[in-house]
Amino acid sequence: MMTTARTSPPAPWHRRPDLLAAGAATVTVVLWASAFVSIRSAGEAYSPGALALGRLLSGVLTLGAIWLLRREGLPPRAAWRGIAISGLLWFGFYMVVLNWGEQQVDAGTAALVVNVGPILIALLGARLLGDALPPRLLTGMAVSFAGAVTVGLSMSGEGGSSRFGVVLCLLAAVAYAGGVVAQKPALAHASALQVTTFGCLVGAVLCLPFAGQLVHEAAGAPVSATLNMVYLGVFPTALAFTTWAYALARTTAGRMGATTYAVPALVVLMSWLALGEVPGLLTLAGGALCLAGVAVSRSRRRPAAVPDRAAPTAEPRREDAGRA
Repeated sequence: MMTTARTSPPAPWHRRPDLLAAGAATVTVVLWASAFVSIRSAGEAYSPGALALGRLLSGVLTLGAIWLLRREGLPPRAAWRGIAISGLLWFGFYMVVLNWGEQQVDAGTAALVVNVGPILIALLGARLLGDALPPRLLTGMAVSFAGAVTVGLSMSGEGGSSRFGVVLCLLAAVAYAGGVVAQKPALAHASALQVTTFGCLVGAVLCLPFAGQLVHEAAGAPVSATLNMVYLGVFPTALAFTTWAYALARTTAGRMGATTYAVPALVVLMSWLALGEVPGLLTLAGGALCLAGVAVSRSRRRPAAVPDRAAPTAEPRREDAGRA
């Protein structure tokens, strides 16, 4: 019996969860890229710790209101370890250290050091979570990392870089990676909203020692800087971290980390549109590399062809029929 090979595309309803996760990841990277402009504005009036606390408090109030309206309740006990670790490392420590480090180094150095984070996520995910490291993921991350560094170097000013600033950015990358890997198991027991809300609350509690600075600086800060700080809490924190958690629950930590390499490319575009900073050819090339690497890292091998058993069989030849 003759068979023909065919590849059966997944039914639309089977693709829906993947499409929702991809949409959530897209919302995350767009909002995280938009944070670049707001941080530049708010950072002129607020110190790193005060800015982190103000952002987290705005995020907690927004998330808390949604959590109460949805009546999701407290996360299960099994999720609290991951929530606490991610809250301490990512929501709290990371935001303060990154704000501080980026004041000490130029953009190129920050891009080189901080963008080690997704690579660390993939390695830690493979070691601690058992995630696979397919060649496409590793290749895409290498391409995107080169693009992120290119964007950073092309947008660097004349400022220097201190060793202390480099250490701060490296600590931020490690905290980011550790927070993501800790968050992944918690999402097996709690919803994205629960994990984000209480992780943000843990980070805000960690930053409470900066409350005095926040009150003092808010009194003299321009309204635009304060509004940008609130924007950072509502959108790049409350909304974007929730959509991140939603997508992370439906894919591996390594693939989600690789997705964030789209942020430098979007920052270039938003700086062009919002700040009038026309990118050079090197910057555009770096942004294109970032997007190409993300596309490669998130691509999947085509399913193997399966035999079509419904295909008609070949009729016996007349001679063969006569011999029977």
